[in-house]
Amino acid sequence: MSIIVIATLLPNPGRVQDALDAFAGAAPLVHEEAGCELYALHTDQSKLVMVERWATADDLAAHSTGDAMAELNRLMGDALTGAPEVSIMANVPTGVSSKGTIQ
Repeated sequence: MSIIVIATLLPNPGRVQDALDAFAGAAPLVHEEAGCELYALHTDQSKLVMVERWATADDLAAHSTGDAMAELNRLMGDALTGAPEVSIMANVPTGVSSKGTIQ
């Protein structure tokens, strides 16, 4: 079963676009990583939420210490207020399978 990650990031005042640009630069690298099934960024212009799905815990662990994350951190610089809040979860399918789980 896939591993779901929800990461919430808070940009410093006036730095939302810088944070979005950092993800735009790093996301193509992440999408090429082994086991990356989803790496999708969302924003309400005050915070960023990254929704991820990884094939295995080992794939997520490799991502966490890999070149793509190093590049994201380099591009991000000091755009964030601090470390992201990260939740690692398992899908709990409910209802209609196409709507009751992150595909």
